Amino acid sequence: MSSAKKDFLYSNQPEPHKIRTREILKSHPEVRNLIGRNPFSFLIILFVTALQLLIAYLLKDQEWWLALIVAFFIGAFANHACYVLIHEAAHNLIFKSRAFNNIAGIFADIPNVVPSAISFRSYHLKHHSYQGDYYLDADLPSKWEAKLIGSSAFGKAFWEMMFPVFQVLRTPRLKDIPFLNFWTIINWIVVFGTDALVIIFFGWNSFLYLVFSFFFSIGFHPLGARWIQEHFLVAPPQETYSYYGPANIVALNVGYHNEHHDFPSIPWNNLPKVKAIAPEFYDNLVYHKSWTKLWIRFLTDPDLSLFSRMLREGRGN
Repeated sequence: MSSAKKDFLYSNQPEPHKIRTREILKSHPEVRNLIGRNPFSFLIILFVTALQLLIAYLLKDQEWWLALIVAFFIGAFANHACYVLIHEAAHNLIFKSRAFNNIAGIFADIPNVVPSAISFRSYHLKHHSYQGDYYLDADLPSKWEAKLIGSSAFGKAFWEMMFPVFQVLRTPRLKDIPFLNFWTIINWIVVFGTDALVIIFFGWNSFLYLVFSFFFSIGFHPLGARWIQEHFLVAPPQETYSYYGPANIVALNVGYHNEHHDFPSIPWNNLPKVKAIAPEFYDNLVYHKSWTKLWIRFLTDPDLSLFSRMLREGRGN
């Protein structure tokens, strides 16, 4: 492993999850019983989507700043849950049929203003298969992106606020990942169509609530620390980190990230059981207990930047 100033860390070792998966299954074959699907997740999708549209309607005649406040304290958590459920659908963890999972993901995408459920599937599954490969892992910042943002609090705050834009700007460097297909077009029609209907029948303030919820759910908000928690190197050479804190209740256990990478076929409700069955594989790993604390650290610690990621050579080079 080597590092350079203002550069990523580089490893010539294989990514750690496949190795740990084999070791856990050898010691605890009963973990296989946790693999499966959770159709109940679709009911949660319907509830959260309806909740967001209801709140948007109730805010239609209110001041814009009230929409901003409600989005920060309620909407951000609702939209973030939608993203977790999109993630479940991407792994086919809701229904057996891929088509039904696509439909579930699109429903969960309705409050998010900008359609991403179907394209997320393509990029995210590559992230699991080629973790740390610069040309195949969309979760990695681009080199120009990391240089542009730097290590200042202002730069990192700007990156968080514009996180969706930077994610889109990463796509030109990625190889072998198709962007457009039939389901992508359906995704666009449903989400942009909902945006138009909200504006027409509820008004701009309702739409602003959804926009604020969208940006807070994945950006400048303690919830945005989730993206830092998962793979930013706070204790190298460990490159994946879990979060064990109370926000997992409303975030559907998405904090169990090591467990998820080890067993991506296990649905969200069973991830804590993985750690409970095989604690000797997880208790010795560094983990986070507070997204808020990590969020503040990321913004204020000059040693933590977009370069705080592990890269490895792969077939994308």
